[in-house]
Order: sequence, then structure tokens, then C-alpha cells
Amino acid sequence: MTTTTRWSVGTPERADYPAWRELFRGYCAFYRLPMPEEKAELVWSWLHDPDHELEGLLVRDGDGTPVGLAHYRPFSRPLHGAVGGFLDDLFVAPEARGGGAVDLLLARLRAIAAERGWNAVRWITADDNHRARSKYDQVATRTMFVTYDMAPDAP
Repeated sequence: MTTTTRWSVGTPERADYPAWRELFRGYCAFYRLPMPEEKAELVWSWLHDPDHELEGLLVRDGDGTPVGLAHYRPFSRPLHGAVGGFLDDLFVAPEARGGGAVDLLLARLRAIAAERGWNAVRWITADDNHRARSKYDQVATRTMFVTYDMAPDAP
């Protein structure tokens, strides 16, 4: 666990489910995606399954209340002959923004990347996510890649 005077960051514990669910609900709402209970339970189960690639972090305030989350996983980078980390989700509750919580999440993720030998941590965000992008521009290099999603064939 990494701690500052105001924030601490570590992995989600089983008892964190209600707080994590509310943070994840806020994240889904930001991207205008539904968050049925089944989705929350599935993602939560991934975070606690040692055989699943997804891992998570929670940043807590001075009282120990989770105020932000990050979900990440390794990914192969064949062009680099390396493994990187992919930050799938990053969210800090609106009332906790601007106080350094996201900085601690990103710093911990950078440390995890170094510990695991990842050659980069990559993420995507919405083009109009201006507040987050201003932070990302401070800690990372924007790439010129355009992202596409292709649906699988219907069963």
C-alpha cells in the first residue's frame, strides 16, 4: 500500500464492494453506459480471481473511504517484443477531484509497471474528457493512434 498524508492506495478488499460499486457506477454514468448489478458483480469477481488478468486499485481518503478506482491488466506488445500495462478504467469521485487522489493512483500504476517490467502503461479516454486529458498530458505522451471497436459475428 502507498500512503500520503491525505490518501492511501491499495488493492480492493472484499468489504469494499459497496463503495467500489458506487465508484464504478459513477464511471459507467460518465461514459453513459448501463451498470446493471450483474455487470458490477462480474467485474468485482474478476478483481478477486487470481487467474483473471484484471487487477484493481482503490484510493482512499484519510478516513479509509474509497474515493477512486483504477482497473488495469497486462497486454502483449508484439512490435516491441514486450509486455505493457493497460489502464482500462480510472475514476475519482467528483468531490475528491483536484486533491491528488488521481496522482496517487497513477503513481502506483507507474510503480507496478516498473516492478513487472512493463515497457509502458497505455489507456484511452474520450476526446471530450478535457479535465482528465489535462492531467494525462502532464504524466504521459499522447499517441496518434485512432481506436476502433469491431463487433463479433452474431451467434
